[in-house]
Amino acid sequence: MLLSRSLRRKLLASIIGAVALTLVYQATVIDSRSVPAATYGAAGGGARLPFVATAYCKGTTTASGVAVRSGIAAADPRLLPVGSVVKLDGTPEGHEGIYTVLDTGPKVQGRHVDLYMWSCHEALAFGRREISLTVLRRGWHPNGAAAAAAKGD
Repeated sequence: MLLSRSLRRKLLASIIGAVALTLVYQATVIDSRSVPAATYGAAGGGARLPFVATAYCKGTTTASGVAVRSGIAAADPRLLPVGSVVKLDGTPEGHEGIYTVLDTGPKVQGRHVDLYMWSCHEALAFGRREISLTVLRRGWHPNGAAAAAAKGD
């Protein structure tokens, strides 16, 4: 009743309603597409994380343009960008050691690393394993070393 008597109150109520509607309309719902990789577990240098490892043997060229060879791994670029250097523990003898992430793949998402093996029989025998992955260096940029030298780092 107080609202219907005064023009000022009607205008104030209308403005408050319009502002509230605008704020609600522009609100963002947080989901996995709007959260940066760092928020959901991007691996930093020195981080030791649980991962799942599988192996692959097909292909001739990696996503980075390098020919496939032993010591190459594929990973989710949001967690381990191309050029990352990782150390794997918990893999069968002969597969533990240091790998460079030079490949990606549609099935390699989240905490999953795919190791390249020359022999498909060996890759099938490797199966799927829980491993411990230590990030030695995260990512690589072709001008990274030159830019760091120019800065004096």
